[in-house]
Amino acid sequence: MANSNPFFLDQVLFIVLPYVSFALFLLISIRRYIRETFTFSSLSSQFLENKHHFWGLIPFHYGIITILTGHLIGFLIPREVLLWNSIPFRLYVLELTAFVAAVLTLTGLISIIIRRISVPKMKMVTSVADWILFGIFIFQIVTGIYMAIFHSWGSSWFAVTAVPYLVSLFTLSPDITFITAMPWMVKFHIISAYLIIAFFPFTRLVHALVIPNPYLWRKPQVVRWYGKWKSVRHV
Repeated sequence: MANSNPFFLDQVLFIVLPYVSFALFLLISIRRYIRETFTFSSLSSQFLENKHHFWGLIPFHYGIITILTGHLIGFLIPREVLLWNSIPFRLYVLELTAFVAAVLTLTGLISIIIRRISVPKMKMVTSVADWILFGIFIFQIVTGIYMAIFHSWGSSWFAVTAVPYLVSLFTLSPDITFITAMPWMVKFHIISAYLIIAFFPFTRLVHALVIPNPYLWRKPQVVRWYGKWKSVRHV
């Protein structure tokens, strides 16, 4: 009986959880878009405070977009990634780029959190969902940085372990063999990713589904928020 518990836990965390997460992501996102279209917004707080807003949001977005793009490329063309990594210098460049992007993301997120704590107006428009999201993001980024330092060459082992596992999920024939053998910090990183996906449609992150982050390069603009903020918050 004792030996079956870890196996059962792995099945729950790496088979049940991902399917539940993706189902919530799709169903709640569609429902929210149909019934609460206005809330498909980042609910910009730039007009409340702009200095820390810039130094938090810009590095966070550039960092996380770089990381997500890297993960997507690794998933779509794992063989090409392994071929790229076959030359040590190129492997070092790829790993260093990912590490810098992760640090940039963490720096931006810490700035965002400090802004939310230190500016009274920001406290008023920060929901419980925001704080939960910040906590999950911090954990996700920290575990990613930990892996970059203590479980090196992640771009290579991602291609030969995580990609087959993810493909098995999408083909509805889940195979968790590779994942169950990974260190627990790697498992925690994967689990927190599923939690972010599940929690995504309940937060302001849904704006990424309809607006591909044009404010990363747009000109400064004035944002006006009419009405009471409580009427548009999504907790």
